[in-house]
Amino acid sequence: MSEITAAIADLMVVALRCGAISGVAGASDDELLGAQRELALARRHIDIASASIAAEVAHRSRRELGYDGLAQRMGARTPQALVQATAGTSAGEARRLVSVGTILAAPTAPQPWLVPLTSAVTEGRLSIEALEAVRVILGEPDGAVSPGALADAARTLADLATALPLERLISRARELRDALDAAGVELRENERRERRSLHLHLQPDGMTRITGLLDPESAAVITSAVDAATSPRRGGPRFVDPSAAEWAQRVLDDPRTTQQLALDALVELIDVAVRAQTSTVPGRRRSDVRVLVTQADLDRRQGVGFIEGQTASVSIATVGRHACDGGLIPVQFTDDGQSLNLGRSQRLHNSRQRVAIAVRDGGCRFPDCERPPGWCEVHHITDFAHGGVTDLADGLLLCRHHHMLVHNNRWRIARTGNNYVLVPPPSVDEKQLPIPLPSKSAAVRRLLATG
Repeated sequence: MSEITAAIADLMVVALRCGAISGVAGASDDELLGAQRELALARRHIDIASASIAAEVAHRSRRELGYDGLAQRMGARTPQALVQATAGTSAGEARRLVSVGTILAAPTAPQPWLVPLTSAVTEGRLSIEALEAVRVILGEPDGAVSPGALADAARTLADLATALPLERLISRARELRDALDAAGVELRENERRERRSLHLHLQPDGMTRITGLLDPESAAVITSAVDAATSPRRGGPRFVDPSAAEWAQRVLDDPRTTQQLALDALVELIDVAVRAQTSTVPGRRRSDVRVLVTQADLDRRQGVGFIEGQTASVSIATVGRHACDGGLIPVQFTDDGQSLNLGRSQRLHNSRQRVAIAVRDGGCRFPDCERPPGWCEVHHITDFAHGGVTDLADGLLLCRHHHMLVHNNRWRIARTGNNYVLVPPPSVDEKQLPIPLPSKSAAVRRLLATG
């Protein structure tokens, strides 16, 4: 038996054993989650083996071999097509296997700055899907970004590999790349804007299908409008004001689906704008979109800004345009990052405090939660009934689900200075080890990095 056959046989034993797993229903919570982690690790190692083979297939099918190449001899136009046919994958997955396998086969060349990430892959800490996505985002060294700077960014992302889900890891990669090359943000922003599109497709049954691609600015406006109309259905914040609570209940009781509510809200907004008189058309009340920027970047007219709820940075020119069109509302922090202490006289955080907390937290602070600020409620770290105060330091953004989880399942949030931690109940972790709750705000991370 050849070396490769023996290695594949070992992997197959693991795969077959996992595929025939039994007793799932009778497993404990710890056993269930532990098994899931082990299976994920096994899958990553199998993917590494598949990528290595795909890379060798590509090597044996290289252009200079002509029709003597492996893919050509087997009747495939490209090595990716041969891998696709052999492995039964999609074309995109086949391309990824070849690309990642080629990188893993020569981890020190031609892209040495990726070594921290390739090491994370071979150790099973990072999936090949994540490697390929991050590699594309980081790009290659150029006049603005050195190989050393890219290697540092790759090292940071490798360290975060096991702490962040794929979507957030990709967002952080984009953020790091923009921080390294702030001058190129405007170019990338323009490229995204040029790709925006909207198509209306008339279907045979008389319906019309909408497809499109929104740049971050457009997406922020549309998302804000749709979220406002469907918030009660999708886990948005609860309302204390009686009239707002009554509206939310009407939305919950509405017989339309959430998707139908979203479409009807969008159509109604367009209809109002189209029928409005020129003198009353838009411009009086802008969509609730916040553009965040550090004072230092604003003063020197360099750096980047961020649209709340979007993952891509925007240029200072875009920040300036929004400031000119809608004005800027400054959110000022004290040296320790907190401000606007209202003491005990007011139970609920006011609107300016909520803006400040949203800027500081960047969304639900619970680990792995992706809910943006607009879908969150402000949690009092020390309950108001037990002496809590209504200031920024005592308020933390949590989505409705995690807010109720903290209150109902005996989770606890503690603060030391500006550092917040989540303390699980003994039923989840007997040792109750604190879980860090770092800010998810890209603007705050830039402030700390450049301050």
